[in-house]
Amino acid sequence: MYLEKKPIKRSRIRRLFGSVYYSAKRYKQWYFKGKNYAKNTSVKLYSYVLFTHSTPLLRKLKDVDMILQYNKITNLKLAAAKLNGIVIRPGQTFSYWKLIGKPTYRKGYLDGLVLCADGTFKAGVGGGLCQLSNLIYWMTLHTNLTVTERYRHSHDVFPDINRSQPFGTGATCAYNSLDLQIYNGTSSDFQLAIYLTRDNLVGEWISTEGSMNKYEVYEKEHSITPGMFGGYVRNNKIYRKIYNQNIGLIKDEYITENHAYMTYAPYLTGKAE
Repeated sequence: MYLEKKPIKRSRIRRLFGSVYYSAKRYKQWYFKGKNYAKNTSVKLYSYVLFTHSTPLLRKLKDVDMILQYNKITNLKLAAAKLNGIVIRPGQTFSYWKLIGKPTYRKGYLDGLVLCADGTFKAGVGGGLCQLSNLIYWMTLHTNLTVTERYRHSHDVFPDINRSQPFGTGATCAYNSLDLQIYNGTSSDFQLAIYLTRDNLVGEWISTEGSMNKYEVYEKEHSITPGMFGGYVRNNKIYRKIYNQNIGLIKDEYITENHAYMTYAPYLTGKAE
C-alpha cells in the first residue's frame, strides 16, 4: 500500500548539506565498495542487436523556451559520446553518472530543461539528460540485464501527447545522487550503442550472443487519485511478460510501481503546445 508523504520544503542550507552528503555517499560507493564497474569501450560493435529504441529530440512543450530543447541536443551529444560502445562484461555494473561525469559549462554542456523537486522546471547546466537515462532504462527492460538502481519521476509534468510507452517507464537522473545502475548477471558481454540522428536519440543493446526471449512491458492498476495534501497523484504498476520463441509465455513479473504528483489538470486532452 502506498502511503503518500507530505512534500517537505527544505531551507537552502539544508539542501546544500544534503547534496554534499549524498554526493559523498555516491563517491564512496563508486570507489570503495568493491563493485566492478564497466569502463571499457569497443569501437567494433557486437553481432547481435537485442533491442533498439529511439525518441524525438524536439518536442513543443507548453511554456518551455525551445532554445532549451536545442541546447539539450548538445548535452545529449556530449553524454552519448561517453556511453557509446561501453561494454558490460559478466559481473560488471553500468553506472550512468560514473561514465558520463558531472555536466559542467567547462565541458561544453549548456542550459537545458531541469525538473525541480517541487514539480516546476528551470534552466540548468546539462538539462535534458533524463531523456538519455529514460531511453536506457526502457531498453534494459527488454533484455535480461538487471536494473539495480533506478529512480522514478516524482512529478507528472506534461499530458500524454503521442505517448508510446506506459507511464512511469523512465528513470530520472541528477548528478550524482540519482543514478541509473545496471548489472550484467548473464554469461554474455553486453554493449550499449548510443547515437543521434537529425531528429532522434537512438539506443541499442547489443550482445555477443543472441536471445531466444522477447519482452512485453505493460502497466496495471493505472489510476489518478486526489492527493492527501492537495492536487492529484498518478499511479500505476509496471509488469513485464517474457516470451520464449519456442515455448511461448514463460514469465509475467512485477517490475516497479509509480506515484507522481500531477502538475496539470487530470484527464486533460489536447496539444502540449
